[in-house]
Amino acid sequence: MIQVENLTKYYSDLCAVAQINMEIQKGEILGLLGPNGAGKTTTLRMLTGFLRPSSGSVNILNQNIEEHPLEIKKILGYLPESAPLYHDMLVYDYLNYVADIRGIEKGRKLDRIRQLADLCGINEVMHQPINELSKGYKQRVGLAHAMMNDPEILVLDEPTSGLDPNQIVEIRQIIKQIGKEKTIILSTHILSEAEATCDRVVIINRGKIVADGSTDSLKEMAGDKKFIHLTLLNADFKSVDTKLSNIEGITGVRRIAETDTQLDVCVDCRSSFDLRAAIYQEIKPTDWVVLDFHQKTQTLETIFRELTMESA
Repeated sequence: MIQVENLTKYYSDLCAVAQINMEIQKGEILGLLGPNGAGKTTTLRMLTGFLRPSSGSVNILNQNIEEHPLEIKKILGYLPESAPLYHDMLVYDYLNYVADIRGIEKGRKLDRIRQLADLCGINEVMHQPINELSKGYKQRVGLAHAMMNDPEILVLDEPTSGLDPNQIVEIRQIIKQIGKEKTIILSTHILSEAEATCDRVVIINRGKIVADGSTDSLKEMAGDKKFIHLTLLNADFKSVDTKLSNIEGITGVRRIAETDTQLDVCVDCRSSFDLRAAIYQEIKPTDWVVLDFHQKTQTLETIFRELTMESA
């Protein structure tokens, strides 16, 4: 449905997006994940025709967005991070105004506004001024705006930014409901949001794609990588590092914290075997006291941190 080829954007000498390539299928909820300043917003602005790329192309339904901008924008809905609302208008009046701009026929305009009020959960604030609404309700009104023309593709830039936990859950539920019928592209730096909402995740850092796949496939890519956390008394880091680094399958020992009496380390392992028994055998002859000893497998958070830190 959407083909992105060698998409690049420069701001003067700064390369914000560097030769991005990806394909987005119809009905997919795609999460564009990355740290602040990674190039997510710039990418979305080029996908929606808001920004012209320095080079590369965006094709939607086999039409180039630079050659057919109006045709493509008719099937797009776009919600920027800060919803562009007229704060002195009532919610109903604002949506009525948006419907007129979008060319909604007079006979079906009221029905469409009612549908969106139900979908976005804004019935109770329809006759309130927008400037009196909470951030969560403003986001919902912005979502109704983006959905007014019943777009095939919905693009959301940080849709839960600044919301409280309850509002975040509510917006996620709305997005998943919409995603049953639409193609959705959303950007976020919140890992739990991507994992809970998206069918597929593209991780971007410093303007480049560093991973692309479902959250499960990204975890599989990490293979048999595990982390073992150790908290020890009467141990020094140098001795622990020397002993444990000799065990086959351990790729590194990292100091997490250290005081005069207590040492916390993270042991990086890449092995199909559980190495805790081997670690215990190395520790057993010493006078170290084990306070904590547990294993963790790769999570989306650790994968994200590794990919973005390695890229950096």
